[in-house]
Amino acid sequence: MILGIGTDLANIERIERTLNRYGDRFRNRVFTETEQRKAERRADTPGTYAKRWAAKEACSKALGTGLRMGISWKDMAVSNIDTGQPQMHVTGWAAERLAQMTPAGHRAIIHVTLTDDHPWAQAFVVIEARPVA
Repeated sequence: MILGIGTDLANIERIERTLNRYGDRFRNRVFTETEQRKAERRADTPGTYAKRWAAKEACSKALGTGLRMGISWKDMAVSNIDTGQPQMHVTGWAAERLAQMTPAGHRAIIHVTLTDDHPWAQAFVVIEARPVA
């Protein structure tokens, strides 16, 4: 069963301007250390940050809250499995919200997909509840 769907479109150039203007202050407020390491290793650093920004926005929408009600940017983090597929991890208030919206006898799975085509980065998040076997 689908518990939530979220999407976001981010402007890579806007994220790049924000990175140039606020630097570490912005990076450290929004992105985990793992996300920062990933982005800083990529040729398209601003695009990598923009996709993760969009994923966090999309996840907050799928959780039904947007970025309010106590969710921190770092409560949602994107990493990649060995094949490159992105995955979303939630902690803190985002994890609490996910637990609240997951029906008894089910486990929540967060699906995320990212794409970019300069100057745009886009993310879709679907939260699914699967019965526990």
